Amino acid sequence: MDPFVFFGGKGGVGKTTVSSAYAHRCAREGVDTLLVSTDPAHSTADVFDQSFSDDPTPVDGYDALEVMEIDPEEAVDEHLLGIKRQLGDQVSPAIVNEIDRQIELAHQTPGAHEAALFDRFIDVMRDADHDRVVFDTSPTGGTLRLLSLPEYLGGWIDRLLEKRESSVDLYEKAAIGNREPRRTALGDPIIARLRDRKENFEFAGETLREDASFYLVANPDELSVRETRRAVDSLADRDLSVAGLVVNRLTPEPDPDENGRGARFLRDRVETERERLAELESSFDPPVVATIETRVSEVKGDLLDEVAAELDVPVDAPA
Repeated sequence: MDPFVFFGGKGGVGKTTVSSAYAHRCAREGVDTLLVSTDPAHSTADVFDQSFSDDPTPVDGYDALEVMEIDPEEAVDEHLLGIKRQLGDQVSPAIVNEIDRQIELAHQTPGAHEAALFDRFIDVMRDADHDRVVFDTSPTGGTLRLLSLPEYLGGWIDRLLEKRESSVDLYEKAAIGNREPRRTALGDPIIARLRDRKENFEFAGETLREDASFYLVANPDELSVRETRRAVDSLADRDLSVAGLVVNRLTPEPDPDENGRGARFLRDRVETERERLAELESSFDPPVVATIETRVSEVKGDLLDEVAAELDVPVDAPA
């Protein structure tokens, strides 16, 4: 089994329940596990009845489970502050105020959250010393934008590098004539920063393709099925295959001798859901690896064992 496991899907389908149950099962079977929440709702604290932060925190009652909740706003602030420090060291004092203004504007720029979160993804994938890292991701749209960053920003950084290297070369030649420049782009801090970013994105792209497994959580309704289909296609476009589908919140069927209004409603509901489940099983390439019925109460404690047992997702630690 790959070291990194992602659970994604439409908002509200139960990604946190499923990812927490899987992390619980891994830990109970002795796999040193880190559960990472990137969903702004952060329901992991409710599942384990414990507060978590941006740093991995041991979960009470477990020997091999830690949880961290990445705060998107805090990630953006730290990301932009790091950029500000680096630029402040590389430019003249005369334009520091302009940098401050641009950094403030960038905080609300579309894509700022994705870029900052992706930096945190890279940090976790590089630094985690766990056998298994389970990601409880944000709703599908944000996750797909996040996973597309290595492809899109990698090419953009290549173009920036080319322009910066050209400008450094022209600057040096202008300073000493047409002879060979006295120093090369190797000493330029901006080029060094761009190359570092490029290496990070290459690492992320390779890790996501070769060392990560993706599972999509869906509910048995038409809207969720359509969104799941779009997600499977979008991930395939990025050379990221979906290992399996988890169908969550299936309605329990009433007993045969129940014939009241509620029982008739439930039977009609079950019939509709079975049609959606059949569509997921027959028209999608990824297999359905779990069908999970709705529980009366929130899934936590002993109920995590029940849900975890229904997940046909490998648990064995990576070699």
